[in-house]
Amino acid sequence: MENWLFARLTFLVPLLLSLSVHEWAHAWTAWKLGDDTAERLGRLTLNPIAHMDPIGTLLLPLLGVPFGWAKPVPINPTRFAPSVNMRAGMMLTAVAGPLSNLFLAALCLAGVALTARLEAGAMSHFLEIAFLLNVILAVFNLLPIPPLDGSRVADSLMPRRFQPAWDGFAQLGPAALIAVIVLPQFLGVSLLAWPVEQAMGLVGAVRELAGS
Repeated sequence: MENWLFARLTFLVPLLLSLSVHEWAHAWTAWKLGDDTAERLGRLTLNPIAHMDPIGTLLLPLLGVPFGWAKPVPINPTRFAPSVNMRAGMMLTAVAGPLSNLFLAALCLAGVALTARLEAGAMSHFLEIAFLLNVILAVFNLLPIPPLDGSRVADSLMPRRFQPAWDGFAQLGPAALIAVIVLPQFLGVSLLAWPVEQAMGLVGAVRELAGS
């Protein structure tokens, strides 16, 4: 029982922290661009409680489901400063989340190197999980499928002549997202296999260098 709880918490804690930073990055970027919607709703914070989704952030990870999500931060582009182009503003707020995860991943990797040199096994293991989680969150959220962040980036860059077709696809976004998650499982492949493999290789290289 203790091992089960430890394994779940080892996954849940870095997931909760990573999702909180991700959503805060959206809120902070929107606030810097003039939209105070998230701030007024109490979402311009690193407090995990403000961003938790009961199912995506707590229930599924505790049940051992290897992914999760937080409550989306509301963005209102009409409240951007007059000098901010709405499409550019939406792209910046969207990409801020994945970029924050890449930043956290870099910090975790540096922590892996330090803890490996100090032979702090438990902390090193925790940081490795946090590193992999942040890499996965960054890559997955950049997929151009609504409602993921990548779809807002794609929408901002979409040429006007393709907008009707894109809008039609966006209406099928949730179904497409479920298909992207579920179908690879039936086919025996993983959508994130390559980035996870590269991330694991990087962790191994860092540990080897730290131990040399």
